[in-house]
Amino acid sequence: MSIKHKATVGVIGGSGYTGGELLRLLVNHPNISIDFVYSTTRPGKPLTDAHPDLIGQTDLTFVDLVNPDVDVLFLCLGHGLSGTFLHENPMNDNTKIIDLSNEFRLHKDHHFLGKSYVYGLPEFQKQLIQSAQAVANPGCFATAIQLGLLPLAQNGLLTDDVQVHAITGSTGAGVKPSATSHFSWRNNNVSWYKPFTHQHLGEIGETLSSLQSSTPDINFLPIRGNFTRGIFASIYTKFDGDILSAQKLFRSFYADSPFTHISESPLDLKMVVNTNNCLIHLHKHKDLLLITSCLDNLLKGASGQAVENMNLMFSWPQTTGLQLKANVH
Repeated sequence: MSIKHKATVGVIGGSGYTGGELLRLLVNHPNISIDFVYSTTRPGKPLTDAHPDLIGQTDLTFVDLVNPDVDVLFLCLGHGLSGTFLHENPMNDNTKIIDLSNEFRLHKDHHFLGKSYVYGLPEFQKQLIQSAQAVANPGCFATAIQLGLLPLAQNGLLTDDVQVHAITGSTGAGVKPSATSHFSWRNNNVSWYKPFTHQHLGEIGETLSSLQSSTPDINFLPIRGNFTRGIFASIYTKFDGDILSAQKLFRSFYADSPFTHISESPLDLKMVVNTNNCLIHLHKHKDLLLITSCLDNLLKGASGQAVENMNLMFSWPQTTGLQLKANVH
């Protein structure tokens, strides 16, 4: 579906991995026109200097001036920087804002500069997103884990502690090299970090507690993988029903969700990389239900979901510009 008058878009922080993926989606989105891509370090330079994969797709250059009257503004800044930017660069009251950092995700941070930020997990609260003026895009780990647990929480079936092991690609650490993200260290290597204290646990807890009054502990062990993109989450908890009842529960919950699907076969990461899909597989062992949840951390875990939220906010088909196919070979 394309529209006669395209919505204008501004992107703040377009030189990183998340910004690059967002631009890759936006240059091909039929309903929008990119007004500007803001950067304080690259003004005047072509977008293709930072993202050579966009050669032939756009002739836009980075700018250091903001048009406050764009229809929608995407914030792809580092965590803790979005609020400062909005203070220093006031936007039109009618501009819709989608923030990809963690600044406005928690209930205590929802209200900022006259806007109320809606938590942007479409499978959780699509109707609220559709009427929102501002959206806080979920974290990548948070998206994978929540999509693995929402059907159980909706039915009050999270009755015991939840164990989560989730491995992520190096792009989840951002574009700036660090001791644990540069190639020589990351290649042929695996390690855990932030055991049981990862920052995404806060938003996960708030979502689950809104669905069932008493929620169990989420014991989350994040793992650095030796690949570039994707999240493979293994989640298990006690479940009294059989595998068929679990599959029915999950299929029913996601029946109207175009990007979350239940697979009868075990998953591998390549099935979701380069797509906006989250795939889920269920396995029952004795009294435990094993839930495998896989997604691309840069798409369904970040920029793809941000575009999905934009589509909902403008009442466009949810899948517009996001019908991407994985390359599994």
